[in-house]
Amino acid sequence: MNEQNIVAINNLSVRFGDRTVLSGITFNLARGDFLGVIGPNGSGKTVLLKAALGEVSYTGSVVWASGVKIGYVPQHLDLDRYLTLTLGDFIQLKARILNIPFSEITKVMTLVGLGKELLPRPLNVLSGGQLQRGLIAFALLGKPDILVFDEPTASVDNPGEERIYELLHRLQDDFGLTIMIVSHELDLVSRFANKILCLNREMICYGSPEHSLKPEVLDKLYGHSMHIHELK
Repeated sequence: MNEQNIVAINNLSVRFGDRTVLSGITFNLARGDFLGVIGPNGSGKTVLLKAALGEVSYTGSVVWASGVKIGYVPQHLDLDRYLTLTLGDFIQLKARILNIPFSEITKVMTLVGLGKELLPRPLNVLSGGQLQRGLIAFALLGKPDILVFDEPTASVDNPGEERIYELLHRLQDDFGLTIMIVSHELDLVSRFANKILCLNREMICYGSPEHSLKPEVLDKLYGHSMHIHELK
């Protein structure tokens, strides 16, 4: 693998029983890349992330750079938000596992724009934006090299969507992070990503936003016209 790459994926395919979910996906991510993974519902975007993280079986190869640390934010938490679990409980659980001091928790909270007064609040009283920033803080613990997101603004209102993407872009610039993000927000992806991966069970395109977000490419990807307000 090229030493500049943080991950190299070659001919990755995923099948569930007799159903092919992904077929022949090949791409590399260099350190500092911001990759937007786009495609219609059911195209295999989330499955791609899970395969890359080793959470589902696949054929082909996924090779991560030696010693790479990954921060992952799923689309949905596998816990009941209406339990009496506070944001502090949630974040401190990871801190204890990694033996990270409490001071690091306050640092990552500051980085994502949250005050420590939110730590005692139950998850179910946080706004969508606050919860998402809390999840990003959780992912930042341990100083990852790459942040992997599945629909990071799915529960966030329209003004909050752009603020989340701006936050990720700032974190990328400040800490040299690589970002890999599944998104339906084509306007935001076109502004912040430097690479686009188009999926519809197979790889429709991979490259710069200028190439990958052309109308003819999006028509092929989605099967109908898609409009993007702003390209880089």
